[in-house]
Amino acid sequence: MLTGNVGFLGAGAIAEALIRGMLNAGVVQPEQVLVSNRSDRERLADLNRRYGVRTAGSKGYVVDVCQVVVLACKPKDVAGLLAEVGGRFRPGQIVLSLAAGIATSFIEERVADGVMVVRAMPNTSCQVGESATAVCAGRAATPEAMRLVTEMLASVGQVYTVPEEQMDAVTGLSGSGPAYVYYIVEAMIEAGEAVGLAPEVARALTLQTLKGAALTLATTGADPAVLREQVTSPGGTTAAGLQVLREAGFAQALISAIVRATERSRELGRMPAQAATEVGD
Repeated sequence: MLTGNVGFLGAGAIAEALIRGMLNAGVVQPEQVLVSNRSDRERLADLNRRYGVRTAGSKGYVVDVCQVVVLACKPKDVAGLLAEVGGRFRPGQIVLSLAAGIATSFIEERVADGVMVVRAMPNTSCQVGESATAVCAGRAATPEAMRLVTEMLASVGQVYTVPEEQMDAVTGLSGSGPAYVYYIVEAMIEAGEAVGLAPEVARALTLQTLKGAALTLATTGADPAVLREQVTSPGGTTAAGLQVLREAGFAQALISAIVRATERSRELGRMPAQAATEVGD
């Protein structure tokens, strides 16, 4: 359990999921959590009503009173946020950045030496406690800081530590990954309806199929190719369906999507630096 305050600069869906997860897991108490955002006071009031957390109109105040400060804003807003409050961070504080593509060095250059920066990439499954989250340490982050951050993030799913140079790949794979899965599910439901199933039946069968396949992979530890082959009888229905997917370039399209998302994460990481330069000019 954290002994100090945890502040959130940004109050979107990911921030709310992390707040809810930490409270449910007993990592923090409501009075330890302080939330601020750019201008949506109604959103802050709603979080206060539902979770009992404190809210603040001043982002600087959040930095002043919190042991851990979570940057839960969009990547394009990081430069402006740090220009506003970066000078208020103190050595020994932890900055947990959830902003896709933003390097720990970018943040470290805008806060005092000794501020411990940790970068994390959760995904939207944190809303149901099943996030695949990767974390990496900045140059000043201690093992204790990493332990605290991991405890926070573990309240909404599984946490994996990776080198920072792999974080853009994480963003492309698991950060954006839920959208790929939802897209596949959309198509499967539509296909089920096209072959005569009622919409609710097509949805139920698709979701249970997805759940069962994921659990099989997780519990058996088997190679997905082996499991696929077990389902695929020569000349059978699955083989016929897979042949269509191969001819359509399904696997390569998915690989290309992840590669492009990874590239976009790198591009987003360069944008705040450009914005900061423009501000300096």
